Amino acid sequence: MENIDFDIAIIGAGPVGLALARALDRMPGPLPTVALFQADHPQMHNPASDTRVLALNHGSRVFLEQMQGWPDHFSPIRTVHVSQKGRLGRTLISHTDFDVPALGYVVPYRAIAARLHEQVNEGRTTRLAGAPATVTSRTTDGAASISQNGKTYRARIVVQCDGAKPDTRLRDYNQHAIITSARAELPRSDWAWERFTREGPLAVLPHPVFTDAQSIVWCTTPARARALLAADEATFSRALSEHFGDRLGPLTVLESRHIFPLALSVSKNTVDDRIVTIGNAAQALHPVAGQGLNLGLRDVGGLMGALQPWLLNPHQDPGPALRAFAGARRADRNITRQLTDLMPRVFTTGNPLIEHACGLSLLALDLTEPLRRPLARHLLQGYRN
Repeated sequence: MENIDFDIAIIGAGPVGLALARALDRMPGPLPTVALFQADHPQMHNPASDTRVLALNHGSRVFLEQMQGWPDHFSPIRTVHVSQKGRLGRTLISHTDFDVPALGYVVPYRAIAARLHEQVNEGRTTRLAGAPATVTSRTTDGAASISQNGKTYRARIVVQCDGAKPDTRLRDYNQHAIITSARAELPRSDWAWERFTREGPLAVLPHPVFTDAQSIVWCTTPARARALLAADEATFSRALSEHFGDRLGPLTVLESRHIFPLALSVSKNTVDDRIVTIGNAAQALHPVAGQGLNLGLRDVGGLMGALQPWLLNPHQDPGPALRAFAGARRADRNITRQLTDLMPRVFTTGNPLIEHACGLSLLALDLTEPLRRPLARHLLQGYRN
């Protein structure tokens, strides 16, 4: 008799893993048996205490609403202002260009996690918490083996989501991201700013919880990031206001600051026999333009589409379906990776000729809709065949 515990095992209970579990639970027809492995010990990340915010595009909102995973607290982004500090040229992108209610939304990480946890808990997914789960055997008699808390489970397919880092480090940006929030003296509702500087990009987004406040993602050199982390609130607020400019008036920091080193990492192969890698386990991107979770949710949608025929008969070999998924997702992953890799590097060269060229490019994008539309469309919904 076949010794299989689950049709699909999901390793990682972050937003991507939760969204996949929820999508599988909502599919029509016979439901697959699904396990969600969650690392749940003191040294692991705790979503309930996470103060980060996420930038989600219109496509991600539509997907999460279908999963009943959209949170109550969010702030829309209807206009994006892109500029370069110290140089001419800027681009404005408006939601009216695409006939959507908003280009994107800023949502609290913990609100997304809580809503998806709630939905998954009400479904039929088996939750397994404890030490981080690991794949101990790639394939044995049509299944892969996963170990957690000294127990071994066997699944026909294993989906690695948030529980592992990509295995190939392509670039160290020599930048750290400072994450915090600040109150604006002259707030501007529903606007987001991406300000490129020689240190790295500075994102100033509408805050989804605090009134007249902005979410801050300040990318700068590691040395300056550490100095800003140690500075008192008045010193940090003054430095932030000077770095961003006067569009919102003085900015006053509201929350504690956290720093994260930035690097580009990707998985060599997103499919290895019965193991498929998606989300942060497949690619760790620079936070510029906020594409990380958007790309991960598109991975979920792509995997669900590829697995539909297999899910009707999970006793068959899933290899063709998984390879089809990897092929279909390759273009979107590559284009998104290249965009988010190029933008934070090209503006930090310190070369005046390149900086002027970047300024002219921003001006051209602003003046010429046919040039601006493809870039904005990709950031809005990703690559479409």
